Amino acid sequence: MKEQFSPEEWALRVDLAACYRLIALHGWSDLVFTHVSARIPGPEHHFLINPYGLMFDEITASSLIKVDQDCNKLSDSPYAVNPAGFIIHSAIHAGRADVGCVLHTHTRAGVAVSAQKDGLLPISQQSTIIMGSLAYHDYEGVAVREEEKARLQDDLGRKSFLILRNHGLLTVGASVADAFLAMYTLESACQIQLAAQAGGGELIHVPQTIIDGVRQALKVQGSSGAFVWPALLRKLERVDPGYKA
Repeated sequence: MKEQFSPEEWALRVDLAACYRLIALHGWSDLVFTHVSARIPGPEHHFLINPYGLMFDEITASSLIKVDQDCNKLSDSPYAVNPAGFIIHSAIHAGRADVGCVLHTHTRAGVAVSAQKDGLLPISQQSTIIMGSLAYHDYEGVAVREEEKARLQDDLGRKSFLILRNHGLLTVGASVADAFLAMYTLESACQIQLAAQAGGGELIHVPQTIIDGVRQALKVQGSSGAFVWPALLRKLERVDPGYKA
C-alpha cells in the first residue's frame, strides 16, 4: 500500500495511525467514537481521518481515509466516515491554516472537568502549561449543524486547548506529535484535578503571576511534541507495531 501514496502522505499516515494506537494504549478511546484528523501537505485541503467502525487499536496507516473539506471520501474504503465527527474537525482546519492535526477525546476525566462550572483549575504544573492557551465551547448537542462551525472557530481562536463543555477535550498542533503532547498534558491536568477534588481538602490555586511566568518560559524554550514522539514510536514498536501496515 505504501507505493500508492506520496512519501509525505505516507509519513503522515504512519504518524496518525501511531497516534490512534497511542490513544488506545493510554485508555483515551471511546469505542469507535471520537476522531483525530490530519491535514495532508499541499493546497488541496485534503485530510486523513479514521474509518468509522474500527477500534483505535485496529487502525493502520493504509486504512486511514482521505476526505475533502466537506467530508467526501477521496479514497476507497469499505468503511464510512462519521460526518458528525468531522464537523468539529473541518471547522478548525478551515479556520486555522497553522493546524496540521486536531485531536478530540471523550475521556471520563475530560468530560467530568468539562461539566464543572469553573472548568480546569490552576492547581497543577500541567494546568499552568495549559492556562495561557485554553478556550471553552458551550455544548450545542451532537455536532451535526454547519452553523456551529463558526462558533467553534471563534471560541478556539488562536489557542491550542479547547474544553468542549459537557462533551470532552480537544487539542490542536502543527503536527500529530504536537497535538498528542498537548492532549497528554490536558488529560493529565484533568485527572489530577479530579484526584485532588476527591481528597476533599482545600485546593491551592497557583497565582496568576506564576502562570504568566510559565507562559513566558514556554515561549522561550517551546513545548514541541517532536522531542517525545520518537520515544513514543519506540514504545509502539515494542508493544503494538502493526500501525505501519
